Amino acid sequence: MGAGKSSVGRAMGELLGWAFEDLDERIESRERRAVAEIFRDSGEAAFREAEHAALKELLNELRSGPEKVVALGGGAFVSAWNTALIEAAGVPTVFLDASVEELWQRCGEQAERQGVERPLLSGYVEKFRELYEARRPHYLKARHRQETGGKKVAAIAAEVIQALGLEQDRKRSGGGKRRRKQ
Repeated sequence: MGAGKSSVGRAMGELLGWAFEDLDERIESRERRAVAEIFRDSGEAAFREAEHAALKELLNELRSGPEKVVALGGGAFVSAWNTALIEAAGVPTVFLDASVEELWQRCGEQAERQGVERPLLSGYVEKFRELYEARRPHYLKARHRQETGGKKVAAIAAEVIQALGLEQDRKRSGGGKRRRKQ
């Protein structure tokens, strides 16, 4: 949470000429309710089941559809079910990392700005830190780790594109449409 998955993903999509999708938005569309409502009314286990089904659907679409940059929710990569799906799909993965303090601050600012409830943000920074530290070993399994602390979204997006070797593709295609999955 707060690493910039959606912001950086959108920026990458624009730079590459690819579609962008936030998995949480797909879940909300499929479930016809907000992520916070799913957590509140049905619990985290129900949310994780919905997340797995949405991820499976999305990865199947990526096999034959247009290129996409996809943002996964903070807990998606922790699930062994999801990790297996992602590995089987062979899609490149990126862990956007920053200090716990910066992530906490970003989450609070975003929730306030958007007037939204962040279910796993309730409580104190110590609880947030525990969650981050528990999830971090899973995140480190991503193909690439990108430091985001103190950086602007556009700079992070450009660095990720370069790290994944997509910069040449973007230049060669004039900034867009290439038949490679992200």
